[in-house]
Amino acid sequence: MSFYSELLRRNVIRVGIAYIVVGWVVAQVADFAFETFGAPEWVLKALVVVLLLGLPIALIFAWAFEMTPEGIKREKQVDRSQSITSQTGRKLDRMIIGVLLIAVVWFAWDKFGAEGPVATPVAMEEQAQPEAAEVVTDKSVAVLPFVAMSSGPDDEFFADGLTEEILNSLAQLPELLVTARTSAFSFKGEDVPVQEIATTLGVQHIVEGSVRRSGERLRVTAQLIRASDGFHLWSENYDSSSQDVIAVQENIAERIASALDVVLDEDKREAMREAGLRDVEAFTLYQKGLDAFDRAHGPSDIVTGLTEANAYFDQVIERAPEYAQVYVEHSDLYVHLLNIGIVEDDSSFSDEELENALAAAITDYDAAVRYARSPEMRAMAELDHAFLSGNWRGLSGRVDLALRNPGCTEGNWIPVIANVSGEAGRYIKLAEAVLACDPLRSLSWFNFSRSTLWAGNPETALRIARDGMQIAPGEWLGEALVRALVANGLYAEAHETVNTNIQEPDMALILHVLIAAHEGDSVGLANWREKLYELPLSLRGFFEVPVEAWSGQRDAANRIAAKIDERPHSYMVLWQLANWCMCGAPWDLDATPNFAAKIESSGLDWPPARPLEVPLKTW
Repeated sequence: MSFYSELLRRNVIRVGIAYIVVGWVVAQVADFAFETFGAPEWVLKALVVVLLLGLPIALIFAWAFEMTPEGIKREKQVDRSQSITSQTGRKLDRMIIGVLLIAVVWFAWDKFGAEGPVATPVAMEEQAQPEAAEVVTDKSVAVLPFVAMSSGPDDEFFADGLTEEILNSLAQLPELLVTARTSAFSFKGEDVPVQEIATTLGVQHIVEGSVRRSGERLRVTAQLIRASDGFHLWSENYDSSSQDVIAVQENIAERIASALDVVLDEDKREAMREAGLRDVEAFTLYQKGLDAFDRAHGPSDIVTGLTEANAYFDQVIERAPEYAQVYVEHSDLYVHLLNIGIVEDDSSFSDEELENALAAAITDYDAAVRYARSPEMRAMAELDHAFLSGNWRGLSGRVDLALRNPGCTEGNWIPVIANVSGEAGRYIKLAEAVLACDPLRSLSWFNFSRSTLWAGNPETALRIARDGMQIAPGEWLGEALVRALVANGLYAEAHETVNTNIQEPDMALILHVLIAAHEGDSVGLANWREKLYELPLSLRGFFEVPVEAWSGQRDAANRIAAKIDERPHSYMVLWQLANWCMCGAPWDLDATPNFAAKIESSGLDWPPARPLEVPLKTW
């Protein structure tokens, strides 16, 4: 008898198959149970090791022993004419089939049922929004801004740059949930307990540190803290020179990853090394640019502020031309110039100036696509590029690709494009993922609430906006709160919210118009419109089309939209106006033939949805 035949006769192969199948089921059940009861990761690892070690033991046992009616005996002690191995084999076959059925059911439940059904509008309305971010995984970390212990002119920007380099490196590891810069940096200069920070950000671990520079001498202190008990999982002091800071940053990131039980292979290390700017002067300049960029989106003049920011970004691009994200911020100036130039009177910007602004924005996005460091980043950059450049043929497919794998990456234009194109429901999943990574970014709450309203869930949109105003208040989020109040018929509260939360006079007037129009208050509407039209065109111009649509002035809306349509590259402005109106088609499509041609080539439906019903708009 051959060795293989003997293995079959003694049921060794069947025992091996049964052991593997049962072991897999045990490991899956244990994984679920250990996670539920918060067992340390080493417990599951130990169980898997025991199961693996048990396989050869089971095979040896099956070879050396045999089941008999009298019990287990050594195989050589059993008369083969009396052997019941064939009966035992049939029992093993039935057991294997039964366990395989259990495994299939478990796999199906784990893949399709464990996370529950996809959130429908009704289900979303029933979900209570948390007051703080929900912890997604025990491998979650926030890197707080390192404290600058010296007072040189650039030391604070240097410390911020070092922090962001570490953050970007850790964010390349799929095993980790890493809080984004906006939320992590919101605690800069704040004396808040680690446990409170972790709860607010929805993470289990905090990285903090300090930087001191004296000439070329550099001292960096870093520590990884487990938030639940304040225990330091790792800490290190580095004494080196400023020229060695990149090596210091890489070592810190790798040590943190190892302390969080992330296994680093060479591919992961390479991704971590390539994530940042890897240039001390460049990351310091980048932080200066981001500081000016953030101030530009505040009360200051946005064009002046963005011009200042781009002076820094230009230097970053010169030193680190393959850093994709800087091109996205750099493009913002040109997009604002386009928006301003297209909606104001013809003398504001010449067609040549608009052409130059668009060319500059497209050049930036060419680079953002070229140097994107992940498929998700590339998909978002390609969608933004197509939208800005007017290459709308097949735009629906680009939207689908950008929304396919929700994560922490979000492009500039995806919320606007998704809402108007009927993909708000899918975008909500991306908005939730982005919010988990960046819970203190007011714009994340704004996009989440607004798209939920676009998806037809006004009660949920209102709850999100209210929660967001408690956690990360902001001017744009206040605008989303007003719209959600209007959609729920809470007009008095909406007017009060405008008065208390909207600081920009032009935005306040526009929202008062919206509230009156939705309420059907024709007298109030006329009064608010009159005040709005007392503002200069530079303040009201962008909003004239939606205001006329809300007011039921179809001819006026068509006339203004047609004038915009005549300007070069006006397609993206008209799309934004449809997004802003939330009233279906704000104008008749045949009034804007250039825009209509773009819509036809895009593969997207028109008109868009009507999240807000205004009684005077009858078309």
